[in-house]
Amino acid sequence: MSSTPTSITCTSLSFAWPDGTPVFEDLQVAFGPGRTGLVGVNGSGKSTLLKLISGELVPAEGTVRVAGEVGRLPQNVTLDTALRVDEVLDIAAKRAALHAIESGDVSEEHFEVVGDDWDVEERAVATLGELGLGHIGLDRTIGEVSGGESVLLRLAALLLRRPDVLLLDEPTNNLDLYARRRLYAAVEAYSGVMVVVSHDRELLDLVDQIADLRSGEVAWYGGNYSAYEEALATEQEAAERMVRVAESDLKKQKRELADAQVKLARRKRYGQKMFEQKREPKIVMGARKRAAQESAGKHRIMHEEKLAEAKERLDDAVEAVRDDDEIRVDLPYTAVPPGRDVLTLLDLELAYGASAGSFDLRGPERVALIGRNGAGKTTLLRTIAGELAPVSGEALTHVPLRFLPQRLDVLDDELTVAENVARFSPGATNNRVRARLARFLFRGARADQRAATLSGGERFRAALARADARRARAATADARRADEQPRHGERAAAHHRAGVVRGCAGRGQPRCAVPGVDRDHAVAVAGRIADGDVA
Repeated sequence: MSSTPTSITCTSLSFAWPDGTPVFEDLQVAFGPGRTGLVGVNGSGKSTLLKLISGELVPAEGTVRVAGEVGRLPQNVTLDTALRVDEVLDIAAKRAALHAIESGDVSEEHFEVVGDDWDVEERAVATLGELGLGHIGLDRTIGEVSGGESVLLRLAALLLRRPDVLLLDEPTNNLDLYARRRLYAAVEAYSGVMVVVSHDRELLDLVDQIADLRSGEVAWYGGNYSAYEEALATEQEAAERMVRVAESDLKKQKRELADAQVKLARRKRYGQKMFEQKREPKIVMGARKRAAQESAGKHRIMHEEKLAEAKERLDDAVEAVRDDDEIRVDLPYTAVPPGRDVLTLLDLELAYGASAGSFDLRGPERVALIGRNGAGKTTLLRTIAGELAPVSGEALTHVPLRFLPQRLDVLDDELTVAENVARFSPGATNNRVRARLARFLFRGARADQRAATLSGGERFRAALARADARRARAATADARRADEQPRHGERAAAHHRAGVVRGCAGRGQPRCAVPGVDRDHAVAVAGRIADGDVA
C-alpha cells in the first residue's frame, strides 16, 4: 500500500445505461480510511458505484478520484475453468521465473519478472491458508474448485496485490460458515479504504460506518449495521409520527377552509340582501360590497394557502417513511399430496468424487441442504435436475421439477425483463406478462429494462419470474429445486427469498429443496435441514 492518505471522491457523478435508464444524477460522495458498508434497495446503484470507482465503468458526467491502487471483488465471480490457481492469483509468471532461477537459469529476464517479490510463492500459500484454502495447490485448475472457493481465490488475488482501496461486492455469496469466518478475519485485518456491499449482517457489523444509497443520494450513519438499524428505526418512528401530525393538520385546514367558505357565503347573502333593500346610499353600499369581496378573496386565499402547505408537509412526511416492497408469489401448481414420493436417491455416486448415498423425500416439505463449500451441494442438485450424469446409482424424481441455478445466467442480457419472461409464456398477452412481473416488483418502465442493466437482486427476481412463467406454461409442475442463491442487496432481498420458499410450501402444498450456506436463513424457511457434507 502507498504511504499517502487514501480516499475516494466522486463529484457531480452522473451515469445512465445505454438504453437511457438513469442510475445517478449529480451524485456527491466520498469515502475515507476505514471500512464502510454501502447499503440500499435493489437497483439503487451500489454495484454500479463500485464499478465507477474501480474504472470499469465511465461516468457520463462528473469525476471519480481515487488516491491509491484499487482492487474490486465482483458480485458474480466467473473464472475460466482451465486456469490454474497461480494464474488466478496472477503469480504464474513470477513462479515460472523463480523456478527457472532455482534450476540454474540466470537469464536477466527472469530477474526482471521476479523483481523484489522473491517470497511471492510463500505469501500466496500463506494467503490461501488464511482464507481456508490451504488444501488447494497452486497448480490445480479452477474446474476442480467450488463456487465459494472461486470467490475466496479472487479475494486472495486481491490481497496479494495489497491495494490501497478494496471494493467488495457481496463477498459472502456462496460461502459456507467456515469460509465466511475466514473472510471476516481478512476484512478486520485490512487497514486501507474498504467499501463493502452486502446484506450479511455479521459482515456489516464489522464496518465503521454505513452509507445508505437511496434515490441517488447517500445518507451517512456512524457505527456498524446494528447501530444503523437502531438509528433508522428511530428515524422511521419520528417520520411516522410526523405523518400522523401532518394528516391531523391537513384535516384541520380542510375544516377551517370549509367553515370559512360557509361564513363567506353567509356574508355574501347578507350583503346582497342589504343592497337589494337599499337601506344605505348606493355609493356606500357599493364601497362596502367591493371591500367585502376583497376581504373574502384574501380570506379564501389565506385558507387555501394553509391547506396547500399542509398537503406539502404531509407529502414530505410520507416520503420520509420507508416502505420497501416485498415480492408476493403464490405457487398453486406445486401441490403435493401428503406422503407422495417426490425424490429417491439410490446409492448415488456423484461426479467430482462426491457421494449422496440413498435418500427418500416425500411431500409436502421444504428441505434445506447445507454443507461446506466444495461438499457437492450444487453437484447433487444438477444431478437431480438431469444436468449431470451420476457416476453410479440413480436419482429418481417422481414429479416435474424446476431448477433455479446458482449463477442466475438464465436471462438473455440483450432482451428486456418483459421479453425474457414472454419467451417462456407463449400465448400470454402483454398485459398478462406484465401482471406476472408486477408481483416480482417489475412495474411499468422497470419491466422494460434490459437484463444487462439489472442489479444482482433484480436479476434474482427476474430469474424467478422466468421460472414462474415456465411453471405456468407447464401448468402441472409440483416440485421445485432452487440452487443456493447469492445474497444480493439489502435485507429485503433475504425476505424476497424467504417469501418465495414459504410460498413454495405454504398451506402444506409444494416440495422445495433449497441448498444454502446460511444456517439462520435455512432454519427460518425450511421444514427440514439436510446437514453435513455430501461426501
